[in-house]
Amino acid sequence: MNAVGSLLRSAARRVPDADARLLLAHALGVPVSRLLTLDSPDPAALDTFDDLLTRREAGVPVQYLTGTAPFRHVEVAVGPGVFIPRPETEVMTGWALQRLAEADGADDGPPVVVELCAGSGAISFAIAAEHPGARQYAVELSEEALGYAARNLAGTGVDLRHGDMATAFPELDGTVDLVIANPPYVPLEAYDGIPAEVREHEPGLALFAGADGLDAIRVLAGVAARLLRPGGWVCVEHAEVQHDSAPAVFVAHGGFDRVRDRTDYNDRPRFVTARRVASVAEWPT
Repeated sequence: MNAVGSLLRSAARRVPDADARLLLAHALGVPVSRLLTLDSPDPAALDTFDDLLTRREAGVPVQYLTGTAPFRHVEVAVGPGVFIPRPETEVMTGWALQRLAEADGADDGPPVVVELCAGSGAISFAIAAEHPGARQYAVELSEEALGYAARNLAGTGVDLRHGDMATAFPELDGTVDLVIANPPYVPLEAYDGIPAEVREHEPGLALFAGADGLDAIRVLAGVAARLLRPGGWVCVEHAEVQHDSAPAVFVAHGGFDRVRDRTDYNDRPRFVTARRVASVAEWPT
């Protein structure tokens, strides 16, 4: 076993093996795939590696230590103050991309997409990479998260703004083809059940949304109904336990039909989709 192999074997006693590989590659400035081809790592890099292991042992998310997180086909810049994108959200983003693909060839111009609660901008970044013809907008409330979103979305053409989703993009009312969001949805009563690594390091603004976790989704339903054109779609991530309550928000609003809950990679309830009804006159009173 060469020096790098020995390092990884020792580090795996302190942190998960996958984390050790990511952190060592980061410290050495090489791809993970090249690790075992190296013979004599630089001593300064090894000191950095040891520091990273210590911080990871203390619960700092590995993505904050490397400064990046993978999301579909892009690499997203992340750090303290911004929510780390999860693989589960990739499934919802894939569903959205399928809707956009179906809209290709329409006579009314490029599809208009709005991301609410943008966080790092991972969703908008992925859509820009995979469906560059879309006209995209995104909004984020947190100044810290906005800084990461601006970095990730630089050069993509996404119109990123700082503000509250409740009042965002009034000039787009009734013209948007797709609204997508991964809002805060953790119930405050579930605080103790959230892994310490998450609740102690990731921003509470991106995690918690009232006693039942639906406060942001309730606001979001109204915003989506305002922004969407008749026949436009909204998709919103939620907690597994909200497989009934999250869709019920859109049913109760009355501005949507085809409300359906959908599952993630692990076949667990993960996001709700709904279509804006043809006209405001159709909304129940």
